[in-house]
Amino acid sequence: MRYSGWQVLAQGIMGNRGWRPAWRDPAPKDAYDIVIIGGGGHGLATAFYLASEHGLTNIAVLEKGYLGGGNIGRNTTIVRANYGLPGNSEFYSHSLKLWEGMEQALNYNVMHSQRGIINLFHSDGQRDAYARRGNAMINQGDDAILLDREGCRKLLPYLDYEQTRFPIYGGLYHKRGGTARHDAVAWGYARAADQRGVDLIQNCEVTGIDIEGGVVKGVQTSRGAIRARKVAIVVAGRSSQVAAMAGMRLPIESHVLQAFVTEGLKPCIDHVVTYGMGHFYISQSDKGGLVFGGDLDFYPSYAARGNLPMAEHVVEAGMTLMPMIGKARMLRSWGGIMDMSPDGSPIIDKTHVEGLYLNCGWCYGGFKAVPGSGHTFAHLIATDRPHEAAARYRLDRFATGRGLMDEEGTGSQHNLH
Repeated sequence: MRYSGWQVLAQGIMGNRGWRPAWRDPAPKDAYDIVIIGGGGHGLATAFYLASEHGLTNIAVLEKGYLGGGNIGRNTTIVRANYGLPGNSEFYSHSLKLWEGMEQALNYNVMHSQRGIINLFHSDGQRDAYARRGNAMINQGDDAILLDREGCRKLLPYLDYEQTRFPIYGGLYHKRGGTARHDAVAWGYARAADQRGVDLIQNCEVTGIDIEGGVVKGVQTSRGAIRARKVAIVVAGRSSQVAAMAGMRLPIESHVLQAFVTEGLKPCIDHVVTYGMGHFYISQSDKGGLVFGGDLDFYPSYAARGNLPMAEHVVEAGMTLMPMIGKARMLRSWGGIMDMSPDGSPIIDKTHVEGLYLNCGWCYGGFKAVPGSGHTFAHLIATDRPHEAAARYRLDRFATGRGLMDEEGTGSQHNLH
């Protein structure tokens, strides 16, 4: 079923009794050409592009819970391409272009809103750094505008520009950045992959990876063994645990990143605003809630839940930047498990096991990377060659030290990225 305005009108007249399920609920087959472990945004996007771009449809996506129940539904929904280093710059630019055509490609409303992102800076040194980043973005073919204090005040009049510790000097404005509806992205890719014949198998936990003579043969699951010629691991914060089933020790730490939302309010924040010195970022959802977040918890954890010390830390930063937020009532919070790499950049690569592929290490960048990750990972799986936009995301850079991409210049400590 294709969605359209006429279809919505017709279904409304008929009492919405004609809608069909968005995707099938198949039982797993004994064997597939490709098994994708992980039914989040990255895994579902990979399946879609394998089917739509490479004509491969004998594919199963295995999800231990429900589709979209992991990090794809536990983030602050920001989409951007404001990276500065070669490797990251090309990739996120590629991903943003896919975002801009996603709704047409999927025939699904993911509520992608290019409302613009403004990254604030608070010193002369930060201004220089953002000017360099903006020039790098423009050279890459993306957009960037350097705003002074009055330029920011015109767009963001509700901020405290005279805060004593970190007065606002200006901001880097990325107009094509914005937000999207996180779970709708998962549903859109799931529906489109299912329409092309991909089996989406929920409540199917992978418990082992079968390897013989250095070649992957399939997986063991809570619903039985499944043979496969190729197996792809795309499980975000669970990457280390699943890779261990194949005898691999990844350079990944898993940390909790919390997000928060307030009650619904009248429109008051037109952009995404980031406050680097307080590590705070905020936007307003289509339902009116203020969606915001901050630092991750600085200790490894697999607990996808929040805690009061970090909630206090994030709210303090929000109150410092925009005192008006104190009038809003917080509705709920949640936590996602981030797979943090040593240099803050992701991994999209083949492993030492023939037929086993790895996609992980997204740190804070997972949601904005969904289409780019799926597109380039599908290319790697289908052709056994890296896509040019993700050619630098090699796993061996952490063993050799060559090609490291420390985007933030914070060193090799996982939790600083």
